Formats: sequence, structure tokens, C-alpha cells
Amino acid sequence: MINETYKAMLQGKSIIRELSEYATARGQEIGYENVFDYSLGNPSVPCTSDYTKAVIELHEKEDPMALHGYSPSLGNTEVRGIVADSLNRRFGMDYETKHIFMASGAAGALAHAIRCVTKPGDEILTFAPCFPEYFPYVNTTGAVLKVVKADTTAFQIDFDEFEKMMNPNVAAVLINSPNNPSGAVYSENTIKKLAEILSTKQKEYGHDIFIISDEPYREIVFDGKTCPYVSKFYDNTLSCYSFSKSLSLPGERIGYVAANPRCTDADIIAVICGQISRGIGHNCPSSTIQQAVAKVIDQTSDMSVYEKNRNLLYDALTRLGFEVVKPQGTFYIFPKALEEDANAFCMKAKKYDLILVPADNFCCPGYFRMAYCIDTEKVERSIPVLEKFVREEYGK
Repeated sequence: MINETYKAMLQGKSIIRELSEYATARGQEIGYENVFDYSLGNPSVPCTSDYTKAVIELHEKEDPMALHGYSPSLGNTEVRGIVADSLNRRFGMDYETKHIFMASGAAGALAHAIRCVTKPGDEILTFAPCFPEYFPYVNTTGAVLKVVKADTTAFQIDFDEFEKMMNPNVAAVLINSPNNPSGAVYSENTIKKLAEILSTKQKEYGHDIFIISDEPYREIVFDGKTCPYVSKFYDNTLSCYSFSKSLSLPGERIGYVAANPRCTDADIIAVICGQISRGIGHNCPSSTIQQAVAKVIDQTSDMSVYEKNRNLLYDALTRLGFEVVKPQGTFYIFPKALEEDANAFCMKAKKYDLILVPADNFCCPGYFRMAYCIDTEKVERSIPVLEKFVREEYGK
């Protein structure tokens, strides 16, 4: 018979995907340029020209067997070394090839990292607001995801609530900075305090507690700032990265797990991930794409448009009376709805062809997310529509 767990998941379809599908269908009716679709976090800027050239050159010059054959289970050895060198240069770390495991995007990296440091029955804590897919990522492994309520003043960490939820069953803490959906970047002080608490709890409980750091937006940070690198502050950290956002390559599905060289069993984490792949069939990511990203390892797409879009929306939303914390990174903004029920708010917005995502599934009811990875021209055209919606529906 069909597995009942996965059958039940059919009833919990992604609200983001549903809204994106609605926006596409609506676009076929009235022209997609007239649908202000803020639903899906799909990068809107092109990949670098150097990446495109690297792919073309590989196809023209590389031996087909080396290019298209299976990569090793842990990923292309040369590429793993290039990733390690890049992290060392940028963040003052001391990774070696053996600490890097190539994976199919950040989702693939998380799939391995979660299984690597938990067993069935263990708890993983994460912080609201959080990416909804964390629930199936964790709960289908036999571990259990629990969510610490949001600090809505700044979307950092509510440490009082966190410490209440800490217990000996906690094997890992899953963090996401820069954060989807809030756009917040955890400060150095936040990360240091988190590391201090976990270090104390490790001694108290007598077992490791890992940070699984989900970092696909690491390079999308605004106002000339940078995102603190979590592994610099806590030894038992597994960094899960994707090139999807930094190089605008979401469809190519390439990323990695980087095991902090000072974490427990650091020298065998990647090897263990290789064994995990045998169980989940999530192995041998694209050989071509691994080699191509290695040639542009320190590059990013031109992401200045995201900061411009953030400024436009933040100014408009605050002018219209929304409560909103100014995003420090990503391409998301996370205002509080103008009524208690964010689902009702977003349904009203649909009448104006404004596609907004209610945040109940992000564990933060009463808020909504706007993914502003769209053309600036469309953001500008959406603002009068947003103003009309607020005026007509809420009298503001």
C-alpha cells in the first residue's frame, strides 16, 4: 500500500507554489506583466557571463567522460578543494578538501546534514519565521522539528524562549541567516550568544549539539555589510550552501556541506554524507555544474537590483502604515498584515492582482512575505496598485 505519511502530505501543499501557479494562470488571462507576483523566490538577475563561458568551454574542450561521467560520491575532488580554498580566503577558516561534501543545492545539503547529526526521536530547534519546507526536511528523517517563536521586534533570536525549549533531546539547531522570509541577518552578537548557550548545554547534557547553518542567501546582504560566518563562532557547525542565489542558478541544483574542521568527527563528516546518499539516492550531483561553478567560485551575479527593490518597497510600505522590519539581506520583505488574519489579507490583495504570501506556514501568523526578485520596473508599477488596495480595503 502507499505510504500513509506521504499520502497525508498531499493535503499540505505549498502555499507558495499554489500562489505562483495562480499567478501564472492569471497571467495567461490578463498578461503576466499585469500580475504583481511576489510569491516565488526565483532569482531574477542573470548568472555571470563568466559562468556561461565556463560551461561553453567545458563542453567544447573537456573530455566527455570527465564532463558527463558520474562524479565521485562525495563530489568532484578538485572542486571540493576549490570550495575549501575559497571559504578559507573569505572567512579565515582552515577547511581542507576532506571537509567538503558536494550536494544538490542547499536542500540536498540539509538532507545530508540533518541525517548526519541526528537519529530518530532527536529534536531539532529552529526559529520563527522559518522556511516551511524545514518540516518535511526534518520530520521525514525520524527527528522532530520544533520552532522557537519569533522575535518580531528585529527578527533576531528570542533567547528566553529558546532556553525554555532547550532539553537533552535537542541534537541540533537549524538557523537561516540571511533569513527567508524576514530578510534579517543574524548579528555577530546574536551568533555569539547562541554559541555560548549551546557550548554550555553540550557540557550539561553530555553530548554534541550541532548548528546546521542554512546559508543560500549568504552573499545577498545590503548597505555595504556582510553576513557573519557562523562556523567562525561555533565549532560544531555544518554550513549548508547553495549557488542558486549567489550565481542565479536555482535550476542547476548545486551546493555543499562544509564541516567545520574543529567539529566532532570533522574528518569523516563528508564520508558519512556519502553513506547517507546511499540511503536517500541524493548522490552524485551534476558533474558539469560542479566544474563550472569552480571556475567562478568567488563571483556572484549583480544583485544590486535586490537592494533597489527593497528600498522601494520598504519606503512604500512604511508610508502606507505597515509595520515592517527593514530587511538586511535576501530578496524578501516581511510586513505585518493590516488585519489579524494574514490569509484574509492576502486573499483581498489577489483581487488587485497582488500576489502576497501569508506567513502562517512560516510559523509567524499575522505577517506576509513579498519576494521582490522581480524587475524594478514592475515593483514601481505595483506600488500604486498596493496603495489602491490599502485605500479601498482598509481606508488608509
